[in-house]
Amino acid sequence: MIPTATAVLDAITSRRSVRGFTDAPVPRETIETILEASARAPSATNTQPWRVHVLTGAAKDRLISAIMTERATGAAEPAPEYPYYSAEMPEPYLSRRRAIGWKLYGLLGIGKGDRAGARAWHDQNYRFFGAPVGMIFTLDRRLGLGAYIDLGMFMQNIMTAARGLGLDTCPQAAFAGYHAIIRQQLALPAEDIVLCGMALGWADNTAIANQVVADREPLENFAVFRE
Repeated sequence: MIPTATAVLDAITSRRSVRGFTDAPVPRETIETILEASARAPSATNTQPWRVHVLTGAAKDRLISAIMTERATGAAEPAPEYPYYSAEMPEPYLSRRRAIGWKLYGLLGIGKGDRAGARAWHDQNYRFFGAPVGMIFTLDRRLGLGAYIDLGMFMQNIMTAARGLGLDTCPQAAFAGYHAIIRQQLALPAEDIVLCGMALGWADNTAIANQVVADREPLENFAVFRE
């Protein structure tokens, strides 16, 4: 296998959702390199529907503060503007979701029924798990469902490119619920829908949560070869 192919495959297979970062900064030029490369993602008729708001420093701190102020009231988490999960998740997807959840909570010492512990951990989502770079992804809500696929490929490129440069990421659907606060903080136009966030930075390998390795189904469980 040629070295370039090996590097690409290594970047893909080493990607994981990191939930603990160091505070070491990521240079602006590195972020720009990642995003410019990621914009080579395919999109229907080259519409390039992705929009990304890159937050660092005081801008990131302001968004975190606004969301955490709301969470400190104890109010229930607001719903996103689009249904990320189905109302009733069928098997085997429900079991997979539960398995990774309990694997993570087990390492963190959060037992079944520990709502306070679970909420405290969930708070870390809105701090981008300590990452120096936070991203918020939006789409023009007037576009069709295909635009969601296009943005997903753009995000995957970001995560792969980051790994190629030794960085790590964590895509975060949790931010979608706080779309009203995000809209205000980022002065988003009315047509923009908040889809998710992403943490970007250098993994803290001492963080307990980063010991989690998500299982993947074997090839024969998801691929059908018809010859």
